[in-house]
Amino acid sequence: MNIEIVNAEKDDIELKIDNPTIAEVMRVYLNDAGVKFAAWRREHPSKPVIMRIQTSSGTVKKAVADAVAAIHKDISAIESAVKKK
Repeated sequence: MNIEIVNAEKDDIELKIDNPTIAEVMRVYLNDAGVKFAAWRREHPSKPVIMRIQTSSGTVKKAVADAVAAIHKDISAIESAVKKK
């Protein structure tokens, strides 16, 4: 997986991501966390996804870190549930 920062400010960032599944999971978790705006677009299936994230309070870096931590926690819970069976 490759992620590139296209444009970054304190409360606004654009990322180039080569995996739309990762972008969609991040979008869902970021929007559930209450960020101002999180969405992605892709001009063509052969091109990478451009994801934009905006926050109204706090930094984008903190919002992304919190979303990644929540994703990791949920994946660990799923992994534990699967191992029990």
